[in-house]
Amino acid sequence: MGEPVFIGVDGGTESLRAGVFDLSGKPLAFAATTYDTRFPEPGRAEQDPNDWWRAIGSSVREAVAKAGAAPGDVAGLCVDTTCCSVVALDGNGAPLRPALIWMDVRSSREAERLVETGDAALAVNAGGAGPVSAEWMIPKALWLKTHEPTTFDRATTICEYQDYLTFHLTGRRCASINNVAVRWHYRTDAGGPPRSMLASLELEALLEKWPQDVVRLGETVGPLTADAAEHLGLPAGLPVAQGGADAFIAMIGLGVTRPGKMAFITGSSHLHLGLSETSFHGPGIWGTYADALLPGLYVVEGGQTSTGSVIAWYKRLLGDGVSYEELNAEAAAIAPGSDGLIAQDHFQGNRTPHTDALSRGALTGLSLTHTRGHIFRALIESIAYGTELILETQRANGYRPEEMVIAGGATRSDLWMQIHADVSGLPLTLTEVADAPALGCAVLAAVSTGHFASIEEAADVMVKPVRTIEPDPKRHALYRPYYEAYRKAYDALGSITRPLATLS
Repeated sequence: MGEPVFIGVDGGTESLRAGVFDLSGKPLAFAATTYDTRFPEPGRAEQDPNDWWRAIGSSVREAVAKAGAAPGDVAGLCVDTTCCSVVALDGNGAPLRPALIWMDVRSSREAERLVETGDAALAVNAGGAGPVSAEWMIPKALWLKTHEPTTFDRATTICEYQDYLTFHLTGRRCASINNVAVRWHYRTDAGGPPRSMLASLELEALLEKWPQDVVRLGETVGPLTADAAEHLGLPAGLPVAQGGADAFIAMIGLGVTRPGKMAFITGSSHLHLGLSETSFHGPGIWGTYADALLPGLYVVEGGQTSTGSVIAWYKRLLGDGVSYEELNAEAAAIAPGSDGLIAQDHFQGNRTPHTDALSRGALTGLSLTHTRGHIFRALIESIAYGTELILETQRANGYRPEEMVIAGGATRSDLWMQIHADVSGLPLTLTEVADAPALGCAVLAAVSTGHFASIEEAADVMVKPVRTIEPDPKRHALYRPYYEAYRKAYDALGSITRPLATLS
């Protein structure tokens, strides 16, 4: 046998990706298998769980082969998946219908009913003010009970993508503490599942359909069954570690395992995830979620709906002959504040702190002196202002990160990262492995198999910072009046844009 390797599986929206890592966290190989998403009606998005199972078999086999590792060299396996991808299973774990994946929002009315209960479990939704996203577990389960009662009644188990794979890998019917804490209104600091909320919704039957066994991250769920081992091309009995929701496992893959750091995950949208030693709730705050990542710590969450997607939209408008390199160069030559041009980044509404689906994007302060470079820079600055508004809301509740560890699309632009650092006055750290969710799974697999004593210790070894972008204090000061203008634009523009948004 060679040196031990660990498999991290990242079940995403469009594909399932498997990575093979050594004990130092070095990636040896990756492989991905795509699957289809069906959109049967507006607001609905479904996947076949059988496709997930097919994908994990092909991706793991290919990744192990590409890594040049023998199956016997694999010491452990862990899986992360999309969150709130809800499945209804029969007694054998077979799906009774396609899964309602995370982006399925058919249960918007059911989500409103949760808020109407006024239950204490709603504290994680802006201190109880809400709203609750239609993406979350209970609204989707309530939709099944209301609109497909036969499926709901027949279901032995209602769970998530994560739990479906865990069951088929190990035969154990369990749930991840991560998923249940962040999206099932399950609170370890308040008695576990939200019994009173479910009673108010006449949904008590869901308690018996949820997996009763809740497992912490990095604990061994069980050994790989013989059937699963044959499917993956791995040895039967291989330890399978408990994983969780992709973005939260990415926190581990970015080394955010202690208070003081924030995981800053960028792409079409931005996600901000940090750890706190104390619980807090309030307007504009998602969380905090008790024990969702590590025992005794709370996770706070922020998010921006349209970020990289706004930048991509603008580039498309300019046509194929314009590159990001050109736009970055033009924008870099412009002073902070884009000569008075202020953008609002709410092209698809606002997630936090306003949680306003009807807010829209805007450009204000335009003059005939402004160029395409000004607009490009103003759009990037607006996204950075939106991140700072989230951080400001969290600081008002006592949470003050000292550093953001960044991953995703924004890392391809030095200008964008520097603007983020300057606006918020915080350093941005980049790590060696871009695929943070898969690495986070490998960390958990290494802990599960006893190679490290804790998640923190494993992340200290396997996650390697490679670069830090420091904020410039002078530019930070220059940005303050423009940030204040951005902050005020939301209220100023709302009476204009919100009524129009309801017409489209």
